[in-house]
Amino acid sequence: MKTGVFLNYIGLGANLMHLAYCHKIASIYGPITLISLAKNLDQALEDDQLIDQVIIFDKNKKITDIPKISSNLRKLNLDCIFIFYPSARLYLAAKLAGIKKVYCYPLFKKKELHLVKTAKKFTCESLNILDCETETLIQISEEKMARTKKFFDKKKFNIVVGAGSSGPDTRWGEKNFIKLINQLNNKDDFYFYIQAGPDQKNISREIINNVDKKNCMDLSNLSVREILPFFSLCDAYVGNDSFMHHVTSQSQKPAIVLLINSPKAYTDYSKNYHRIIPDNSSIDNINHSFLHSQDSISIEKVINKVLEIKSK
Repeated sequence: MKTGVFLNYIGLGANLMHLAYCHKIASIYGPITLISLAKNLDQALEDDQLIDQVIIFDKNKKITDIPKISSNLRKLNLDCIFIFYPSARLYLAAKLAGIKKVYCYPLFKKKELHLVKTAKKFTCESLNILDCETETLIQISEEKMARTKKFFDKKKFNIVVGAGSSGPDTRWGEKNFIKLINQLNNKDDFYFYIQAGPDQKNISREIINNVDKKNCMDLSNLSVREILPFFSLCDAYVGNDSFMHHVTSQSQKPAIVLLINSPKAYTDYSKNYHRIIPDNSSIDNINHSFLHSQDSISIEKVINKVLEIKSK
């Protein structure tokens, strides 16, 4: 039986946090065809033995997109598909494509959709199982890991700094990361890998140019396939809510995520998360509608968490 999973999300992070459910489906049906809107997801998952292929679709927000979606699905010759989104368009397109078994989130229930709880419930009910894990292990080839290890010094505590993110309201800011790195360098022996993405090189450049000690490496020019081993090999992640921490946490490494205006759902699924929120805030109330400032999370609070994790 050829099985497909449709993750109707653009962001790499949102896709990677659904990886455990993809693996669970594949453990029953065999390696899956993963369909997504995330452009670089194929690079992120090219070493995953439970994923046969990754197919990238265009956005599909219009009713008039149904024939195109249906045509593209038909070409995949799927017998079964799991749609992780409450979309009547995708459900109808799958049916029109002649897919015999179509499992989909309950339609017309997008409001307050919890990415973790809803995905877990959907997976369990669709597979008729009592429970399933919400996190899994990112699969990266031994060749890539070996090639990347040369950039690591085991005598140092190696931290990936996630300085970039998709929205400015979720960023801690360059000046805070600069202060964090300089103050940590005064306390112990660290090395920092700065990631801000190819379209945010100014952020990583600003940080590196203002760190007193020259112990930083810029990862911003690397492709997704090149950069993933860094997130997996590091001793910890510290930074904004971005796709990077999903790799670190699902590599069984601690990920310190600064939730300035990001909802907690993105970090609800793994035991490896250490979430820091603005003072006088509730983690249950933080979301994109809030406007906490970059300075609402103190340098001292982040330093203390880093040192706490390093001492374990």
